[in-house]
Amino acid sequence: MDIVVSGIRPTGHLHLGNYFGAVKNFVKMQHEHDCFFFIADYHSLTTHPTPADLYANVKRVLISFLAAGIDPEKATLYIQSDIPEVAELYLLLNMNAYLGELERVASFKEKVRLQPNNVNAGLLTYPALMAADVLIHKAAKVPVGKDQEQHLEMIRTFSNRFNRIYNIDYFPAPVAFNFGEELIKIPGLDGSTKMSKSEGDANAIYLSDAPETIRKKIMRAVTDAGPTQSDQPKSQPIENLFHLMKVLSPADTYAHFITLYNNCQVRYGDMKKHLAEDAIAFTRPFRERIGELEANNNYLHKVAVLGAEKARASASQTIKEVREIIGFRHI
Repeated sequence: MDIVVSGIRPTGHLHLGNYFGAVKNFVKMQHEHDCFFFIADYHSLTTHPTPADLYANVKRVLISFLAAGIDPEKATLYIQSDIPEVAELYLLLNMNAYLGELERVASFKEKVRLQPNNVNAGLLTYPALMAADVLIHKAAKVPVGKDQEQHLEMIRTFSNRFNRIYNIDYFPAPVAFNFGEELIKIPGLDGSTKMSKSEGDANAIYLSDAPETIRKKIMRAVTDAGPTQSDQPKSQPIENLFHLMKVLSPADTYAHFITLYNNCQVRYGDMKKHLAEDAIAFTRPFRERIGELEANNNYLHKVAVLGAEKARASASQTIKEVREIIGFRHI
């Protein structure tokens, strides 16, 4: 059974993009692999060093993971900052991380461009922290999207470099996890190609959104003037609506509106009303489960403690062995 590690930043409740992009597959993976899923609160500080309410954000993501179907008895679900061994391995990996290679990371260069006044050391050494998250459990596989392939390559670099420097075959060089199927990419309601909280709440449908909130968001989704000829290509906002409908609505509903579009008879208002009700129906079980969990702090505490215990059992063994390999000894 392969060890698999993946994390998500605490930015609030999960949205449909998170669910279809990764979490749905996490739920399946936990029955087939030894999975470690963590809430990356250390990572969040690289771009938001003074978060407004880090505790509430972590709690929301924990609740969303559970509501989406992660079983804390089957997978190890934990909060990154509860595992001090991660910080120690991060420190040790940084000793063999080079400035040039860190500055060449595409995501670092992009963040520097977008936020030139918030370029901290944590942002620069983000790949080393990501490597520590994975290598602390000696994971063989990491679920990554296209935008994180370079980070996975950096993890492999750190792993191989450690083994070479200390002349030992200790850390595995993890590979990308293949879900066996194409990941579903959920577009945004604002006409963008990706549903993302960073683009604003109006762009995303959260698993916790109330029915009226979902209706308002979808009814305000960007559209165009409509087709004027049968073979007219769809604009990006309209392609987004149809993509969402294909994922969330019954097949006959999707086919009905495709036919109307092709016949230049589509009314986007009617289409949005159908899509909104289908989105409400799809998210209902998640929304209800989130409501139950929000009222059960004792259970959430037990889940966090259990996850920390399981993760630390793995992490402490790795740190013990890494210390011995490097040469740390008690005097």
